[in-house]
Amino acid sequence: MKSSKRLTKAEEEIMQMIWDMGACTVSQLIEQMDPKPPHSTISSFVRILEKKGFVDHKAYGRTYEYFPIVSKKEYSSFSLKNLVTNYFEGSMNELVSFLVKENDLSIKELNELMEDLKTNENK
Repeated sequence: MKSSKRLTKAEEEIMQMIWDMGACTVSQLIEQMDPKPPHSTISSFVRILEKKGFVDHKAYGRTYEYFPIVSKKEYSSFSLKNLVTNYFEGSMNELVSFLVKENDLSIKELNELMEDLKTNENK
């Protein structure tokens, strides 16, 4: 991943919108929000995302169009690795065991996951 920085909850919410929308302006982001926050607030968040290496921009006069440079998949992988490292002693087995014990993952889902892993391993 181009950036190894974590996002705050607010930054992640805005980043989710940018991933969904692709290239967009701050005004276009605000249009998707309810209630509508101040332009300066969202502009500040987007500049932070740019500083952290998640987005870049193209300038069209005084208008900036922002676009993701870290994919959602890259960030998801990074976040999962951090979760496993910080809460499951670095063990994916511990994570899966936890999910099964908490009934967040059924045996059927676990079997499907194992089949997917086998399929991907053979590619």
